[in-house]
Amino acid sequence: MTQKPVRVLLVDDEADLCATVRRGLQLQSYEVEVVADGQEAIAKAHTWEPDVILMDLAMPKLGGLPAIKQLRAWSTVPIIVLSVMGEEDEKVRALDSGADDYLTKPFGIQELGARIRAALRRLAPSSEQTEFQFGNVTIDLARRFLAVDGAEVHLTPTEYELLRQLV
Repeated sequence: MTQKPVRVLLVDDEADLCATVRRGLQLQSYEVEVVADGQEAIAKAHTWEPDVILMDLAMPKLGGLPAIKQLRAWSTVPIIVLSVMGEEDEKVRALDSGADDYLTKPFGIQELGARIRAALRRLAPSSEQTEFQFGNVTIDLARRFLAVDGAEVHLTPTEYELLRQLV
């Protein structure tokens, strides 16, 4: 079975940062999509179903905090905030809004990769096993991957969460 790359949705309106982060994560074998604001992030999360979302707070149209709250209404995907706002009250507000982690800009790409891996580990069941085979069905909970007869099956976030609970 070919392992599905982890999908990272990067939400930031700073083009230079996005290009740098995208390239750095791609070098770590992540699949990265970039959008420039919270509205686009919500739409993209519905259609692309990322494994992790990296969210800036200060953006046009819809900022990070309201976007996180809207995402949390229907999704359990890990959200890591990437922000220049390093004050404790900003971090607390983001975490209380539904973010799973907070990284202050500037940051190192290796640390970001480690935080993504940590967020994905928290999604996996408490036992070490994350891959399961049931006849012709393959499930990899760590990568949010489902295949039947070797063909990948795309699930909505709700369908995936239900499958994860059943496994």
